[in-house]
Formats: sequence, structure tokens, C-alpha cells
Amino acid sequence: MLMIKRIPLLLLLTFFLLETHAQIRLGAFIGIQSTNVIETNNIPDWQTTTKPYYSAQTGFMLGLIGDMQLGNSNFSFQPGMYYTAKGRKFSKNYDTSNMQGDSIYTVYQNTSLKLDYIEIPLNFAYHFYFKKDHRNAFFLSAGPYFAFMYSSSMSNQSLTVQNGSLYTYDNETDDLPIGKAVNSYKTFDIGVNGRAGFEFGNVVLCAYGSRGLTNFYNAPYQGTFHHQVFGASLGIWLFNSKPSSPIVKSKPKPRDSDHDGVPDDIDLCPHTPGLAKYHGCPIPDTDGDGIDDEHDSCKTVPGLARYHGCPIPDTDGDGINDEEDKCPTIPGVKENNGCPIINKEVREKLKYVSHNILFATASDQLTPGSFIALDELADTLKNHVELKLEINGYTDTVGTPERNILLSQKRSESVKAYLVTKGIPAERIIAIGHGQENPIADNTTESGKAANRRVELKLISSQK
Repeated sequence: MLMIKRIPLLLLLTFFLLETHAQIRLGAFIGIQSTNVIETNNIPDWQTTTKPYYSAQTGFMLGLIGDMQLGNSNFSFQPGMYYTAKGRKFSKNYDTSNMQGDSIYTVYQNTSLKLDYIEIPLNFAYHFYFKKDHRNAFFLSAGPYFAFMYSSSMSNQSLTVQNGSLYTYDNETDDLPIGKAVNSYKTFDIGVNGRAGFEFGNVVLCAYGSRGLTNFYNAPYQGTFHHQVFGASLGIWLFNSKPSSPIVKSKPKPRDSDHDGVPDDIDLCPHTPGLAKYHGCPIPDTDGDGIDDEHDSCKTVPGLARYHGCPIPDTDGDGINDEEDKCPTIPGVKENNGCPIINKEVREKLKYVSHNILFATASDQLTPGSFIALDELADTLKNHVELKLEINGYTDTVGTPERNILLSQKRSESVKAYLVTKGIPAERIIAIGHGQENPIADNTTESGKAANRRVELKLISSQK
């Protein structure tokens, strides 16, 4: 007991005898834990007949923990002192189906071993800070602990039966002997412990565990007994003592005329703000296009910001930049917005084909005479890959407008389908049905109606 009375004094001395430049914190912690006893012995069949009925029991801890930063590092020394309840449970239901005569049989038995300690952990911790203000952190802590027995007791609950009808319930709690004698519990225990958790300002949430290294029980048989604890705790730092720093006479700041953070004695441009890596000068602009070299992909060729300092591209090399070129991948002329000019021969061939595309009456079926003209059109498109074809179908006014729209669309699609079979990609052909719109002759005469039943072809340059 004398040793226990000296513990608070020893803890205070530990705090104040450390180096004076350390930051000191003191926190109060409370936790709930699962405690058990790791037992080994030489009792025959104990592993199968007795061990399965032992289990962990719930306990708690309550106490103080200090934290003293070691220099300017993330390491700290964390001594503490707290009360902790340890032990284990034994619970078993017995088979009473073979009761005979007036014998007394135990129906069930629940035993709870409770050992209370004053425990002193001496841990070293490392903090992983989230920000420079050191307010929030993840930490790991580990080290030895020294425990002194505070009290010990055994609670026993049992139910017995005699003659199959007389039941007796017993509930007793007995203090256990402490000392070196057989069947007593030792006053001193040593082990290791660890903690891991988070600090949010002054609040601490952590999980912890410990394992005893010494044999805490003097059993009447050969065996070893070690405590094992797992738990979680909540803590609050009660105060945070920051030592005063020694007064140091500050040195005069070097002259910095342009206030760019580079002293004049090493600043090559002392009157123009710049960067340290350019010796106090601004970021250079080698090609003089107004875009500094750090952001200029073409440092030696003037360009534009939207092209990262490079000139406007001209993909097809026709002298017309891609921003103004409607055919950026096909050489053309400025008069046609960067696209090639469709020559007179091609335009004349298109007129010939248009006049020779014929359909069966009231049908979208091409007449055999149309195929020769369409074959020539397919050859033209193959020789001019830069061109697209627009097919516009029209009808006379015979029938309803709705039917004529559908018929003209089908006729345009028939022309497109034939050209696709000749190897022209479908994406190069646009088929449109206009029905009876845009007549080019009088629909009240037969000749006018015949003129209005037509297909117009239009070649267009490939666009962006």
C-alpha cells in the first residue's frame, strides 16, 4: 500500500523533471473494455472440459494521461495513471437428467473474477498531423505498463436441485487473498499496451489493448495466467501548457526594393518583382508573344494564349488557318473558305445524272435506265473524297402532301442505297424528301407535273 500512495508523487515528478522546453498536456480518459485471462496449465482434459466455459467480461478504465512533446518532433512521451477493472467469467449449465435419490445436483454455475488495478502506462506516441496548426491528428502509442493490485473478488451464482424438486439459488461475493501464498493474487503486474486513435482539438477517441507479461495468480497447480484487454476510450485534454520561448534578438531584414522576397544583394532585377528561381527576375518570354515560357509550348515561336503560346495551326497546309478553314484536313482556296472548288466538269456531270434518275410511276423503284448515270456519279464521288452528296427528292401535287413527303423521302433513300452498294460511305450522303414543295413548273399541266417529279443533286465540301 505504501507503493500505491507514492504513485501520484512519482507521476508529478515525471511531468516536471523533464526538459523545460517540452509542451505538456494533461487529459482525463474513460473507457469500456473487454477483459480476459490467457491461461495455460497441465490439468488433464482442461482444454475440452473447462476452457470452453471461460469467456471475457466487460470492465472499464478511468484515469489521467499526460503528453509531453519530445523537442520539435512528432514524438511525445505519454505517462499515465488510471483505475482499470480486469478479470474473466465462467458459465456452465450441467446435465441433471441422471439425478437419482436425494443427491444434490448443480443446475448451473456463473462465476465472475474481478481484479481491480492502479495501472501506470509509460508510452511513447507518434502523431500524424492533418494540418500545420496541430489541432487534429491520428496517433499511435505503445509502451510498457506497471500495475498494482487495488482489490480482488469472486462473485459466484449457482442453482442446485435435490430430489428433482427442491431448488436452491446462491449468490455470493468473496474477497480474494492477495500476496505470495498459494491460491492468492499477486500485488504487482507488468505488461505492454498500445493505443491508436484520433485527436479532434481537445477531444480524443481511441482504441486500446494490453497484454500482461507476468503471472498474476499463484495457482495450486502448475500454470500461467496473463491479462488480456481490448477497449475503446474517450478523452479530453484538460490543459495545454506551451513553454515560453527564449527572447532572441531578431536580425535586420535584408533590403528588398521590389518586395518580391529576393534580397537585393542576390536579385538580378532588384527593381522589378520576380521569382527566386529566376534570380529575382520575372518569368522570361523568349518569343515576345506575351506568354511566359513556363506556360508557352512554343517558346521560340510567337503564338496565342488559346494555343498555349503556339501559332494558329494549318493542318492541311493550304495557307488558311484551321479557325477559318471549313475543310481543315483538305487543301482548298480562301475564296471557298478553305475548301476545294468543284470544277466545271464535275458540275456538268451532276446535271446529267440529275436528269437521268427516273422512277416507276408512284414508286420509289429506280428504273434500269438510271443505273448508268448513278454509276458515273459513284465514280465521281470516289475520285473526290473531299466532297459530300446531298440528294433532294420532289413530287408533283398528285396525292396528299403527307404521302408525297414519304414518297420523295423514299426516292432519295433509294438513290443513296444504290450509291452505298457501289462503295460510297453512307456518312457522305444526305437524303432529304421535300414532297411537293418548291415546284419548278406548273402542276396543272402534265408537262409541268413531270418536271416537278425530280431528284436534285448537290455536291458540298466536307465540313469540320
